[in-house]
Amino acid sequence: MIRVLLVDDHPVVRSGYMRLLSQDPAIQVVAEASAADEGYLAFVEHLPDVTITDLSMPGVGGLGLLQKILAREASARVLVCSMYDSPQVVQRALQTGAKGFVSKNAQPEELVQAVHAVYRGQAHPSDTRKTEATGLLWNEEAQRIASLTAREFEIFRLLAQGQSVADCANAMHLSQKTISNHQTQIKEKLQVATLAAMVHLAQRHQVI
Repeated sequence: MIRVLLVDDHPVVRSGYMRLLSQDPAIQVVAEASAADEGYLAFVEHLPDVTITDLSMPGVGGLGLLQKILAREASARVLVCSMYDSPQVVQRALQTGAKGFVSKNAQPEELVQAVHAVYRGQAHPSDTRKTEATGLLWNEEAQRIASLTAREFEIFRLLAQGQSVADCANAMHLSQKTISNHQTQIKEKLQVATLAAMVHLAQRHQVI
């Protein structure tokens, strides 16, 4: 039996996942959560075989959850399922340690297949598609985004979503000074001068 934890801030989405996965007798959803912090607590309590998480959620988000889970259990199997499925986002999720990525635009059966693949320790997408996804750094902007560290990428995502420096500091459990310093570094790496330009860049590359 594959024990699964669902983490997504939309109840309708979690309900849909639950119905879909429950049709497979080999899968059991043992817990669900609506935010990263809640998801981490559920992971610690239930130690699921596979954790399915969205990327865009209130607070630290899916990448932050992924990092916390892997810091506690390096062998954890985390599957990202997100509507943001550009090559840059897929690459970032896989580089951060996700064992698989499924677009919310994919056919429902792909999620079930991905759960089985990740549980078996196989990459999802397949190695071929993974190579395509991580290799499609199709212009200079994408390469700049790829140069961000995992922490910088998460701060970039939060700021581009309209979060303040104080909001980011609270979500990531860092000081506002640290966030401000990262913001300056992020702007330099992305070669943008204003927050508005950062938002437009994030939108063009489907980071938000």
